[in-house]
Order: sequence, then C-alpha cells, then structure tokens
Amino acid sequence: MITLKPITKENWHAAIRLEVTPEQRNFVASNLYSIAESHFEPGVVPLGIYNEEDTMVGFLMYGPLHGEMWIWRLMVDQRYQQQGYGRAAMQAIIAALHAMGHTEIFLSHEPENTVGAQFYASLGFEDTGRIEYNELVRRLIL
Repeated sequence: MITLKPITKENWHAAIRLEVTPEQRNFVASNLYSIAESHFEPGVVPLGIYNEEDTMVGFLMYGPLHGEMWIWRLMVDQRYQQQGYGRAAMQAIIAALHAMGHTEIFLSHEPENTVGAQFYASLGFEDTGRIEYNELVRRLIL
C-alpha cells in the first residue's frame, strides 16, 4: 500500500509542500524544519511516504535520541488523511526498526493531540509517564 523512500535532492521539494490541516499545525514541526534538523542530528533519517501511484503523501523521520530509537515525526498531507497511509507507514517503520534489531521504539506527542494519542495507542504504544520537550512519551516494546 505504501513505500518509504529517503528524502533526497530530487524529492525534498515535494516533501516541504505537504501540509497537515490547520488544526494539526501545532502538533508537528514542518517538513522543511524536520529535513533541516535531520542534517544536524546524527543518525536521523527522513523518509517520504509514497502511495501506490508513487505520489508522496506523507513524511516520517526516525533516529536515535538519548540512546533510544525514536520516531521523530509522522505526518500525512491533509489531502490523503483517513486513507490508511499513516497506519501503513507506522507499521512499515516498526517492522523495519524491529528487523534492524531494535526491541523498543519511542515517540512523543503534544498532550492536546488526543487523536494522535488514540492512534499511537492503537498501534501498541503505551504511555511511559515521561515528558520530553513538553510532550508525552510513548513506548512500543517489540
């Protein structure tokens, strides 16, 4: 259903044109910021989420933080939300990180992002009680 592809000089423009809904803008950094951040944070990998027609529909970024493996970002463009792309992307990155030998994965979200909290919980991410950068931390044990 989806393919995850590295962000490169050929596709970064497509990535920065993707946008969440206005209501979601406070919940995720822009893809432009995330791509820039990935160039300064060792080991962080930005990926485009592509649909069956090879159209970039979203953005995902993962990498180490505090000695743990984190999913730093997940966003699906507002035009492609509610079509299963976010879930498919998360399942794909979870499987890839597990295949790399990781036994747990962390992510965080804004406390007000109740839709995100429900989504991550449905994937098995549990609340750790930790707060990082004013966000709630969740963990998935593989």
